[in-house]
Amino acid sequence: MGARFEAYGWHVQSLPNGHDLFSVEDALNQARACADQPALIICRTHIGYGSPEQDTAKVHGEPFKEEHYKATRTHFGFPPDQPFHIPKEAQGHFRETAARGTRLEADWRGRLAAYAKEYPELAARYQLVMKGDLPADWDAHIPEFTPEKDGAMATRDCSSKVLNGLAESLRGYLVGGSADLAPSTKTYMTGHGDVGFHDFAGDNIHFGVCEHAMGAGVNGLALHGGLISYCATFLQFFNYMSPTVRLAALMKQRAIFVYTHDSIGLGEDGPTHQPVEHLAWLRAMPNVLTLRPADGNETAWAWRLALTRRDGPTVLCFSRQKLPTVDRKQHASAENVAKGAYVLIDCQGEPELILISGGGELCFALEAHKQLSAEGLRVRLVSFPSWGLFEAQPQAYKDSVLPPQVKARLGIEAASPQGWDRYLGPVSEANFIGMWGFGASAPYEVLAKHFGFTVENVVAKAKALAGK
Repeated sequence: MGARFEAYGWHVQSLPNGHDLFSVEDALNQARACADQPALIICRTHIGYGSPEQDTAKVHGEPFKEEHYKATRTHFGFPPDQPFHIPKEAQGHFRETAARGTRLEADWRGRLAAYAKEYPELAARYQLVMKGDLPADWDAHIPEFTPEKDGAMATRDCSSKVLNGLAESLRGYLVGGSADLAPSTKTYMTGHGDVGFHDFAGDNIHFGVCEHAMGAGVNGLALHGGLISYCATFLQFFNYMSPTVRLAALMKQRAIFVYTHDSIGLGEDGPTHQPVEHLAWLRAMPNVLTLRPADGNETAWAWRLALTRRDGPTVLCFSRQKLPTVDRKQHASAENVAKGAYVLIDCQGEPELILISGGGELCFALEAHKQLSAEGLRVRLVSFPSWGLFEAQPQAYKDSVLPPQVKARLGIEAASPQGWDRYLGPVSEANFIGMWGFGASAPYEVLAKHFGFTVENVVAKAKALAGK
């Protein structure tokens, strides 16, 4: 391992006895003095050092017996019968450390007060950031999407436009980047500079191909104060960073995880890159808000929700393939994304069938609705960007969107059927068009047809469910 990191250009030290504190201190001093290389210190140590159970699995997985506690204290020169003994040297050291911290903080607050007198507007903005609040104009540059102006766009491209609009109002608030995938995830804030070595003036971070470390970095930024941090990769690579997303959820941190290429719609990269089980996994994780918008305006509202959320991380899932922009003059407002699911198009009277879809598959349901309605079927189309938000709504609202008496329901999502029984009843290929296995390698249009994501298949399944 040491040779490997030396080959990378690191400054590497190996200590045969990692319990020799003087050797450790000397190695740390050498590492600090190495200004132009990252440093690695390899210490050989013993698990449970100084205890009777040293070098056994027991010291890791089981509490000690009382005599083992006493023996360990004796080994280190502590009174064996005092479980919480603190040596006087340690007490003095930490009390001086606390006093030093008090002095440093007082000095810092004095300099901040002087700065506020000289630069009152910047100081006020700094205080706003540190409180985690947003400026009054934070969403002023979010674009509105129309079919005439924007046509069909991948939601990753819509996200890029929204993100760069937000960046105009949130310079110094919003920081983030991707795992070496900015050209694909479309998460680069143009004109906002890059964070570099000892240069933190920029807002874009180049994390490199290290999803787990990237997620940890975003969590650290979220914990630091008012900074709003995000990171991005393909949804398939959520696998590599699931522990950091879970930690963000446990800590209820305002971190934003952007995942593009959110289905088999990414095409030729094949099943190794095509997420299937990931949406179900994220939806099952407590405190995580997962949003999968279907067009530009739903994307804009998804970003709004991500930035205003304060009690946990938000996951934004975007498509690689182009999707039509829903005509909001004719259909319901995308503002309803805040409710998780909403009636996009309704029928006269009680529906005979409900189509439920979201993300990249809503377009098939939209066209199928037109055909079915033209044939006289009473069909309701529900856009479903977020299960979590929908479940948080009052039961009366949920029943108004999905009336319990209407049993004929067809779900359409290019993902695992896991969890869909909550909205469809027992799930089968009769009432759910989705992924019942892994994907395949082919152009998206070929895959869509192969796996049944076509208007014709939606129409056929809908008619069968409605008994027509």
